[in-house]
Amino acid sequence: MQLVTALTLANRYFPTNLNTGALHQLLPEEFISQCLEEAGIATVRRRRLPLESLVLVVLGMALYRGKDVWSIADKMQIMLPGRRELVAPSAVVQGRQRLGFEAMRQVFHHTQRLWHKEAEHPRWCGLQLLGVDGVVWRTPDTKENTEAFTKPKTTAGESAWPMVRMVCQMELTSHLLVNAAMDGYSTNEMVLAEQLVENTPDNSLTLFDRGFYSLGLLHAWQSKGQSRHWLIPLKKGTQYEVIEKLGKQDYLVRLTTSPQARKKWQCLPEYMEARLLQKKIKGKECFILTSMLDTKAFMGDEIVDLYSQRWEIELGYREMKQHLLDSEFTLRSKKSDMVKQELWGVLLCYNLIRYQMVRMAKTLPGIYPNELSFTLCANAIVSLFEHGFTLISAHHIPKELDDLTRKAEFFILPFRREERMYPRQVKRKPSKYAYKK
Repeated sequence: MQLVTALTLANRYFPTNLNTGALHQLLPEEFISQCLEEAGIATVRRRRLPLESLVLVVLGMALYRGKDVWSIADKMQIMLPGRRELVAPSAVVQGRQRLGFEAMRQVFHHTQRLWHKEAEHPRWCGLQLLGVDGVVWRTPDTKENTEAFTKPKTTAGESAWPMVRMVCQMELTSHLLVNAAMDGYSTNEMVLAEQLVENTPDNSLTLFDRGFYSLGLLHAWQSKGQSRHWLIPLKKGTQYEVIEKLGKQDYLVRLTTSPQARKKWQCLPEYMEARLLQKKIKGKECFILTSMLDTKAFMGDEIVDLYSQRWEIELGYREMKQHLLDSEFTLRSKKSDMVKQELWGVLLCYNLIRYQMVRMAKTLPGIYPNELSFTLCANAIVSLFEHGFTLISAHHIPKELDDLTRKAEFFILPFRREERMYPRQVKRKPSKYAYKK
């Protein structure tokens, strides 16, 4: 049985309706065709490798990291019938070039909206927990990739690999990605984060790393929608004025914006009010800045403790790089557009596995999807899709999926020990001179 058919039947097992906002199939052809039309690349000509099938090939590039693209197309059995059983390897390459990266971006955004609506994430004080952070991806060392993405420069010289800088927005209890923006390595992370402002869900709380401290970005984040709050550690050296003491180690402060920031952000006022919280954690004073000014709705101690959840997005990046891509950090594609296409395919594939894990976690009361082992769940899901359905008849598929769901309790991770602490190590500054032995 084809992998595509197996995945389709797997999603049909969960009774849903596409018109009400959930998928009843995994990427059906009509759904992909709509995304292609929005991307402006729909064609009338019917090829042995139609664009709808090439979307699944890009998805398979993340699922089958150790296989070449031509073998993936053959393994997934998505070619239309023809005089020859297989298509030429060059046809797959040319098909990917026709597809481009905008189509994969459209498919990612449409699926994430449907899957997030289906997931019904737990909330904290009525707010959906989101995290934003950056990550870099290594690409093959080609002239086009170098011109498009640039190479990092160090004291020892230029790096050997062009890098793509990406900023993602993730729902922290399920690790489902909400949005992403990517560009060359020289692009600042805050510039990419600006692209995530418009599509941020209302009634949400976004946790930022200290490196995203920008009053213009934070003001835009909370003013573009309803109840869009943010939480960020106080940057060292930040000047502020205490307006009112709200409680023990809890203050209402006024921050002064710079003329340069007001010039860039037209709606940015001269002063911004925020809430500053202070708490000693493991012998270290922590200062947290947030837009949640209502002391009755949002308790100060809970807010400071909540910031530890930001690390979930770092774990998500590890799952994508080490487990999904099998620690092969260099991407496949040698052209810039194909690199972006491949990355959107990785994000889509990761969301697909995480969506199935959300389904499994619903059968475990009190367990969030991020408390399940991604490695074990991904292996079980992909193995069942790839091998299990080839040995069983179609009417037995619901039973096999029901068995997998019942086994979800065996995928629960051990309880995280809070007493474990691994302080960051400062790496030795590289030198262009050889060390004397």
